[in-house]
Amino acid sequence: MNILLVVYDNDSYIHWFPQGLAYIAAVLKHAGHSVSIYNQDLHHYPETHLTKYLNENYFDIVGVSIIGGYYQYRKLLKISEAINASHQRPKYVIGGHGPSPDPDYFLKKTQADAVVIGEGERTILELIENMGKPGQLGQVLGIAWREGDNVKQNDRRPLIVDVDSIPFPAYELFPMEYYRLLRMPHASNRDMVMPMLSGRGCTFKCNFCYRLDEGFRPRSSESILEEILLLQQQYGITYIAFGDELLMSSTKRTEELCEAFIRSGLKFKWDCNGRLNFAKLNLLRLMKRAGCVFINYGIEAMDDQVLRNMNKALTTDTIINGIEATLGAGISPGFNIIFGNLGESQESLDKGLEFLLKYDDGAQLRTIRPVTPYPGSPLYYYAIEKGLLRDCEDFYENKHVNSDLLSVNFTNMSDDDVHRALLEANSRLIQNYFNKKMKDVIEQAAALYLGHNVDFRGFRQL
Repeated sequence: MNILLVVYDNDSYIHWFPQGLAYIAAVLKHAGHSVSIYNQDLHHYPETHLTKYLNENYFDIVGVSIIGGYYQYRKLLKISEAINASHQRPKYVIGGHGPSPDPDYFLKKTQADAVVIGEGERTILELIENMGKPGQLGQVLGIAWREGDNVKQNDRRPLIVDVDSIPFPAYELFPMEYYRLLRMPHASNRDMVMPMLSGRGCTFKCNFCYRLDEGFRPRSSESILEEILLLQQQYGITYIAFGDELLMSSTKRTEELCEAFIRSGLKFKWDCNGRLNFAKLNLLRLMKRAGCVFINYGIEAMDDQVLRNMNKALTTDTIINGIEATLGAGISPGFNIIFGNLGESQESLDKGLEFLLKYDDGAQLRTIRPVTPYPGSPLYYYAIEKGLLRDCEDFYENKHVNSDLLSVNFTNMSDDDVHRALLEANSRLIQNYFNKKMKDVIEQAAALYLGHNVDFRGFRQL
């Protein structure tokens, strides 16, 4: 079949490589299908361009993958309108974390023909094989589909246990010269950056997470290194951004991976998402030796009761000790703090703010966002149970209008007071970040004019 996969534009200057879609492209290509990529992201095409493109080019199927989010939801509706307006509209399939928790709603809103629920590499192949066969879609696990105005949903498909069996993303179908320009903390002007997955899933169950897959399935060190070597040889990649939920899933696994990186002799910088439970100095020093320059941590709050309410499996002592150890090992920590979860108050916000101001090394601009109860998360169902939210439509159409504004207020503060408190906190964080940057630039100027630094290359920003 002739298949078009659409990469949507999220208004970024350089977009994150669309890993999920690239895996789907790889399995489709391996199965003998003809796969084309429509890069709205690179070209910033308006949706009318997609309609014109579909009118001028024949495809059997068009697919779009979307994460949850106010912007992504509204972008999906625009893309769907463009697809449905084409004169030779293909069969239309959507997938990703956005539609998976409530496929019925998304099918009715987009008028797509089917939703791939959850992990899609095996499901998409069966769906395509049976799409033109009346009565056969009921046998395909992991989908919902429309029959006229009715929506039917099948059982979930079991997860792929051996994630090494999934082919590498189909990099050759994508404009890699564009995606490798992504900037990450401590990437130099000369670095070429590419996201990768070291595994799938997470063993923790935070109340705000809308991830649907249970457990953690690591890739082997051999498979990861094989992919890194491919990226180095074919695309000149020097920095790997591990984008999966949790590379640091355990001390043992992290040690094995770092030791494999060192033994391989491959030279590259890398960053990852980590857990402060495992952030001990000896492990962090090994990570540093293996090339790690940045670890993004989900801290979320600096109040022990709020952390318990989140089911975060962290304490404030663990957080502080882990951040100090990370800095002590010479690795930049990434600080993610949200506000407004169960039990939050002005006092808990202030604790988080003071923590950020004390430990932030200026590697990234960090602000505090309100917690969002995305469909599929325990917090979403709590909000419905308590009458704070009606359903998926109420969330996307009425409540979640911007990620930096409240969608549901779980605190005892008024909405205005929450937003005023966030303004004050984020104003201090923004000033702190740019003060650090100003200090750095002035120090460069001093090294230039007083120290005659001939390597200075101008007052430039990336």
